[in-house]
Amino acid sequence: MSLLGRSLRAAVCAFVVLCGSFSAVATAGADPSCHPDGRTSRYVVAFDRGTSEAEARAVITGGCGTTTIYYPQIAVAVATSADRDFAELVRPAAAFSAQAERLAVQRASGTSPAKAAPARAELEPTVPAKVPSADRIGEQWDMRAIGADKARVIERGSRDVVVGVLDSGVDPTHPDLTTALDPDKSAGCLSGAPDRSWAATTSVHGTHVAGIIAAADDGKGVTGVAPGVRIASVKVIDDRGYADPEAAVCGLMWAATQRMAVTNSSYFVDPWSLSCAHDDQRGVVNEVMARAVEYATSAGTLNVAAATNEAVGLVPSPRSGVKAPAEGCQALPAGLRDVVAVSSVSEERVKAGYSSYGLGVIDVTAPGGEAGRCVLSTVPGGYARLCGTSMASPHVAGVAALMASAHPGYGPRQLKRTLDAQATPIACPADYDLTGDGSQDAYCTGYAGFNGFYGHGLVDALAAVAPRANGSNAAR
Repeated sequence: MSLLGRSLRAAVCAFVVLCGSFSAVATAGADPSCHPDGRTSRYVVAFDRGTSEAEARAVITGGCGTTTIYYPQIAVAVATSADRDFAELVRPAAAFSAQAERLAVQRASGTSPAKAAPARAELEPTVPAKVPSADRIGEQWDMRAIGADKARVIERGSRDVVVGVLDSGVDPTHPDLTTALDPDKSAGCLSGAPDRSWAATTSVHGTHVAGIIAAADDGKGVTGVAPGVRIASVKVIDDRGYADPEAAVCGLMWAATQRMAVTNSSYFVDPWSLSCAHDDQRGVVNEVMARAVEYATSAGTLNVAAATNEAVGLVPSPRSGVKAPAEGCQALPAGLRDVVAVSSVSEERVKAGYSSYGLGVIDVTAPGGEAGRCVLSTVPGGYARLCGTSMASPHVAGVAALMASAHPGYGPRQLKRTLDAQATPIACPADYDLTGDGSQDAYCTGYAGFNGFYGHGLVDALAAVAPRANGSNAAR
C-alpha cells in the first residue's frame, strides 16, 4: 500500500470509532500496511484540542501504534510503535519520539546505542542507622543566603502543602526525608503514564533536590527550606539520565491531578542539549510541554524549573500554538510561560559560570554554588555537596511552599508574582570575566530590578512568610 493510502487509512480511522475497538497489537501485527523495524519506540502525540479519547486511540491504532495513555485535558497521547513511519501515519496529529531521535543520531554517527548512553550503577540501599547523625546545619551557607534559617522560626511549612519533586526519584528510607515523603502522591512517569515505580535507583539527584526543599529540622544532618511540608517523588528522569517529553508531561499532569501546590523540575527535556535550532520536531515538544504547564497552572500548581547548566543565553519558549522564534536557545520547561525559571549564584551572589541566563526568561536566582562551595544536601546513605541550577531551583520551590503555607489562598500566579516582588535585587556585574582572560564570559542585560542574570533578584524565604520583617520588599 502506498504512503498516501496508509495515511488515508489512518485518517478514516479517526472518524470510525470501531477502528479503535480491536486490539491495537493484533491490528498492527496483521495489517500488511504496517512495517515494524524490530525496535519499539515511545511517542508523544499532540492532537487538536477537543479530540476525544476514542478518536485519538483510533488514529494511533490506524497508524500502527498502541496507546499508552491519553490526556484529554490537553489532547496529548503517549503511544508506542515499531513502525518506522508512525509519525507520518498519525498526521495531521503531530508525533515525536525522543527514543527514535537518539537512535537516529547514534546510527548516523556510527555509535552503538549501548555505547552512546551506558547504564548507571545501581545505588546501594540506605541503611537508616548508618546515616551520619551529626548536625551539619552550620555548613548550609545556602540557607542563610536566602534567610531560610530565620524563616523557619516563623513558618516551617504546612502538611497541607505538597511539593512534587519531578526528578530521578527520592530515597524513601533516608531519615531526613521519611517524614516528608508522601508515597500515596508519588509516582513513576517514565512510560508516560503514572505508576508506582518511583524509587531512586541509579542517581542521587532527586534525593539531593528533595533535601533542599524539605529535609527534616531535627538537629541531625541538614534542614530544608520548608521542613514542614510534604513532598512527592515523581520520577521523570530515567536510569540513563534522560528526561523525555512524555515523562515530563506525565509528571506535570500527575502533579495537577494530585493538587500539588508546587513542583520542582531540575532537568531539561531531552533528547537535545537545548533547542538552539528550531524545527517541527522541537515544535511538537514545545507544544505538549506548554499545554501541560498551562493545565497544571490552571489546576492550581506553581511550576519551578532550573535554567540549565549550559551557560547559554535563553529566549522565552513560544506560547502554545505560536511559532517559535527564529533565533536563541529555549529550555524546557524553564522557558515556558507561567514557569518560575531559576538561575544559579555562588556564595558571593554572582551568577555561576555554568548557569544559563536570559532577559525575560529568568525570574529569580538562588544558591547553586560553584566548585569548592557547592550545596550540601541529602543523598542515599548520607549527605553530599552538588553544584548546579538543579540545586538553585529547589530553594525557590521551598520558598514557594513556605509562601503557600503562610497564604493558603494564593494561586500559582499570585505565588509567582509575590516571589518576584519579594526577591532581593542584584544588579548586573560591571565585569563578568570569570577566567581572567580579558573577555566577558557572558553579557547581562537589564537593570538592577530585573535583568538576564538574576531576574528580579535573589529569592527571599523570610519575606515569603513575614514581609514586614525585612522591610516589606513586597511593596516594590
